[in-house]
Amino acid sequence: MHPPESRSPVQAFVALGANLGDAAQAVRQALLALEHTPGLRLVKASSLYRTAPFEASGPDFINAVAEVATTLHAPALLGALQAIENAAGRERPYRHAPRTLDLDLLFYGDGTIESTALTVPHPRWRQRAFVLHPLAEIAPQRVSAACLSAVADQPIERLTG
Repeated sequence: MHPPESRSPVQAFVALGANLGDAAQAVRQALLALEHTPGLRLVKASSLYRTAPFEASGPDFINAVAEVATTLHAPALLGALQAIENAAGRERPYRHAPRTLDLDLLFYGDGTIESTALTVPHPRWRQRAFVLHPLAEIAPQRVSAACLSAVADQPIERLTG
């Protein structure tokens, strides 16, 4: 097996969200953490977006999507994302609980992964305005007008900075 540094980088997309504490700051800190994680390079990040909880509870969410170039294998990338969540105080008391930080791996190259730990592409990415709008901002080729139209009933507000 090759060390991560010798692998060609893979383009991956990560959805970020938070709705506890200073959610905007949590998302900004997570973007910095992505930049400083070995085996990752932050390529670009969307604006921040505010959305009402979708299939979740609690205060409004702050969301973004980041494109990263990574030399990590998908399971190691998932582990790195979970470590960032844990460092931000992420707890999982129940499904869709309010959260200090949530990082979801949306895409890992053009790969398809189905395991008990990871499914890529993310199985519900097309159903969520909080994923589609920020993704369309940084990778418009990945989001069709039909996808955006299908989530038009989900309120979303683009924030500055």
